[in-house]
Amino acid sequence: MRSSPRSRRSLSELVHGAGVVERLRAAGCVFAEEEAEMLLASAAGPAELDLMVERRASGLPLEHVVGWAGFAGLRVEVDGGVFVPRRRTEFLMEHAVELARPGAVCVDLCCGSGAAGAVLLDRVEGAEVHASDIEPAAVRCARRNVEPRGGRVYEGDLFAPLPPELRGRVEILVANVPYVPTEDIGLLPPEARDHEPLVTLDGGPDGLDVLRRVAAGAPEWLAPGGHLLVETSERQAGRAGEVAAAAGLRARIVSCEERYATVLVATRPV
Repeated sequence: MRSSPRSRRSLSELVHGAGVVERLRAAGCVFAEEEAEMLLASAAGPAELDLMVERRASGLPLEHVVGWAGFAGLRVEVDGGVFVPRRRTEFLMEHAVELARPGAVCVDLCCGSGAAGAVLLDRVEGAEVHASDIEPAAVRCARRNVEPRGGRVYEGDLFAPLPPELRGRVEILVANVPYVPTEDIGLLPPEARDHEPLVTLDGGPDGLDVLRRVAAGAPEWLAPGGHLLVETSERQAGRAGEVAAAAGLRARIVSCEERYATVLVATRPV
């Protein structure tokens, strides 16, 4: 529901009156007013608001402070120490949903908070969704986002914890793998570098180590005509396509300049 101009003014007056916007701006938050409104809406009272502002000003990701992130129109719970779903990944999910037929068997690897799995369950009628992650904290968080919607979440490395009966049946395989080259980790914003698990960011020397493992295993799990969708960077796109092709998949790259998003779509031949 959209708030009225009057209610938006009142909210703005509150956050300015409490000095929240000024404190966030002083801490370097670019979207201080929007963040202040989100903090105010999430706080139970002035004392909690003050603590939340302090945590955000110290560099903690906003989503970890309030405990949730907006993603593809859903409110996804995000615990501290769990990878925060990025808005650019909504582009990947738009393609995944477009390719999925009703009742599709879907897998979300490296699921993090389970945001992708939650979207598939929300947007694909009758979807059967399975998700996995190697991080115990992520699995606990993903279970709260995915399982109430009817999916299942497993703890383990990539395909290893998935039910064996899924082999050869997966129609949509979403894998938001880490793709930052190891030497570039230090260039990431402190929010990510200091507060998200390294395993969710570090993609190895060229950023493609985890993609190679996923692509190598994908043909065994994908149904004929099934699709693997992976987020990558513009500079890695060509090599990512080569990795998928080497695994026997037909690869194409789609991108969205507005969201700085690049996605590899790799299909198992029929």
